[in-house]
Amino acid sequence: MKLKSLLLALSVSALVSGHALAQAPIVIKFSHVVANDTPKGKAAERFKELAEKVTKGRVKVELYPNSQLYKDKEELEALQLGAVQMLAPSLAKFGPLGVKEFEVFDLPYIFPAKDVLYRVTEGPIGKDLLKKLEPKGIIGLGYWDNGFKVMSANKPLHTPADFKGLKMRIQSSKVLDAQMRALGANPQVLAFSEVYQALQTGVVDGTENPPSNLYTQKMHEVQKHVTVSNHGYLGYAVIVNKKFWDGLPADIRTALDGAMKDATKYANAIAQQENDAAMEAVRKSGKSTIYVLNDKEKAEWRRTLLPVQKQMEGRIGKDLIASINKEAVALGYK
Repeated sequence: MKLKSLLLALSVSALVSGHALAQAPIVIKFSHVVANDTPKGKAAERFKELAEKVTKGRVKVELYPNSQLYKDKEELEALQLGAVQMLAPSLAKFGPLGVKEFEVFDLPYIFPAKDVLYRVTEGPIGKDLLKKLEPKGIIGLGYWDNGFKVMSANKPLHTPADFKGLKMRIQSSKVLDAQMRALGANPQVLAFSEVYQALQTGVVDGTENPPSNLYTQKMHEVQKHVTVSNHGYLGYAVIVNKKFWDGLPADIRTALDGAMKDATKYANAIAQQENDAAMEAVRKSGKSTIYVLNDKEKAEWRRTLLPVQKQMEGRIGKDLIASINKEAVALGYK
């Protein structure tokens, strides 16, 4: 009788444990390097909200902004090892990973306007690029916009000649290296989390960023001059560990895919207004003088930087660069 009672107790215990296990939410650690009040930070918050809602609590998204868990150079390795499940790194990060084609997004003046960009990221070119991440153990879920970049330094930057000899911080990208060298500057690779201090202490003289990053990281407080050049683009790919993603129940994966699509629409809708608001906040701070290139100056910047596209054909792919330029022509640019 005692044995029967013991077996019954064990079986009830196993059922309770199994039920608790079945109810335990799937945790997605989502790490990124920017502030919560940037387009990427807000989009990550929106994804968390949508993902937890559509899965009825079966998924829990833990957000780690501002390099809380990993810096630029560490986060991709952490994802591949499964230490985090989701990231939204800037597109420049995939070059050092061995997928050099993504560096096409870094090319100066490759996107004359946002409609060309979206035609690329939402069309076959963008989808083909994401597929190239799969052999690296990564699934690409979508592209998040963060807008065109401005230049900043402690001296006015109106013409390419103004860059001569300046130490300019860049992400680790051969294209961005070539871009700064074309301007006569000395490129310096630094993690995003280290840029403010490097600017403050004079380790570097200037940098490039969309206005939202410049403002939320308070870089304008240690940069006297900002030039609205719109010379380059900064965007992100939202990525997930392939093994983790493939191991999810099919209904959960479908629900998360839908949440990501909605979060992506939101991210791309707010990017421009967030950057406009950030630029206005920089202006109001009075700490940086903002300069907008005139048509003649823009033409000179383009003449100086467009050869970088030709220079990078061997690295990125001549056909890929041509296909994006073709999209621009189809929409009436160039």
